[in-house]
Amino acid sequence: MKTWKLVSGIISIVLSVFGVFQSMMAGLANALEESGQVSGSAGLVVSICMLCGGIVSIVSRKNNSKGTNIALIILFGLATFTGFVLAGNYFDLYIWSAWCLIKQYLPSSH
Repeated sequence: MKTWKLVSGIISIVLSVFGVFQSMMAGLANALEESGQVSGSAGLVVSICMLCGGIVSIVSRKNNSKGTNIALIILFGLATFTGFVLAGNYFDLYIWSAWCLIKQYLPSSH
């Protein structure tokens, strides 16, 4: 479990960096097209939740308390819900949301 929390935390942080840049571009495209979609903003929320969840996962890898697992479930659950509901024309947000869904169910499974 320690290894999974470390590796998945690092992956979450790296993906959040990519997600931030893609979300900024999607938000810019939404603004320029005046499409009324909020997928760029939703991507930023997902990226911030992934970053926070990755940090919590790395910090709590040696601690197997219910509190940290609940925090991870809430952070990645919020990211999953936000990403799937508000993706709009930003299709990569489905990929980030799928990662969050996987990460949401695995911290307490071992």
